[in-house]
Amino acid sequence: MTPPVFKTRITELFGIDHPILCGGLMWLADANYVGAVVNAGGMGFMTPRSFPTLDDYRDQLRKCCEITEGKPFGVNIYVSARPEANEELGVFLDVAIEENVAFVETAGFSPKAFLPRIKDAGMKVIHKCTTLRHAQSAAKAGVDAITILGAEAGGHPGMNMIGGIVQGAVVPDRLDVPVVLAGGLGTGRQLLAALALGADGILLGSRMTVAEEIWADDKYKKRVTETVESDTRIVMSIFNDNSRVLDNATAKAVNGLEDQGITDFEQYRPLVQGPNQRDAYASGDFDQGTLSMGQSCAFANEIASVEEIFDDILRDAVAMRNRLGGLTVENG
Repeated sequence: MTPPVFKTRITELFGIDHPILCGGLMWLADANYVGAVVNAGGMGFMTPRSFPTLDDYRDQLRKCCEITEGKPFGVNIYVSARPEANEELGVFLDVAIEENVAFVETAGFSPKAFLPRIKDAGMKVIHKCTTLRHAQSAAKAGVDAITILGAEAGGHPGMNMIGGIVQGAVVPDRLDVPVVLAGGLGTGRQLLAALALGADGILLGSRMTVAEEIWADDKYKKRVTETVESDTRIVMSIFNDNSRVLDNATAKAVNGLEDQGITDFEQYRPLVQGPNQRDAYASGDFDQGTLSMGQSCAFANEIASVEEIFDDILRDAVAMRNRLGGLTVENG
């Protein structure tokens, strides 16, 4: 495993070797994956909704603790715009607190309502959002760090679609808390660029879907290794809910409904419902479901362990840092 190369506010906040976070991946972020991320020197976040029951979720938390030999890890809490969809979030938090989970990654809408419970438990929280305005609001509410998504991100990159190179240059200067850059990232040179822009680390998502520790079928992973940066598309814009997904038959069908101006969600439901994604990962049928995928799929060109992926990123970062040193002009 590559020894520590960079020390930032994020490595200090999470007590990790490398300024690399791996965000919650719906259906995929289980104990094996999150534990491997932590053991490789990064920080990972388990997704409670990926598991069929609370007991399964609790078992996964305990298994992750065994895999990491007690090193801390996190859980992902996605805050919906619909209050009824958030009713179980408190239960997810309660279980995480009972199992002594150290970190929380919140995403979606404001985590303000959950922050007192998180803080009272001594947990650290990083909030993932898509605009400076939302980042400032979350920081004011008391989160410990911010992840800012660029338009290149898989899943929900927001409606403003601001590119990562702009987000990385704007957001860190406007916040006092550590900032992590996300969206389309998967190389060491991008890690170095993020640090140069003023960010304290990067967050990986789609880049990691080819990790050996991800439970998805190898047919799906092989498809990801064959993708290029143009193999994603945006769906669900008609509902003001952009989602960047793998460019597959289902995504094309969703865009077809949007092109017709159809706004009845029930006509979309059979295509976009969550279990379709889980079944696609299990079967390897990569044309089934709307599968979150960012443009960093371009860098996921082989199936490898989490540790190997991290090592590759860090080698690249060091090589590019050395290249920059060679570009310095000696004056006087």
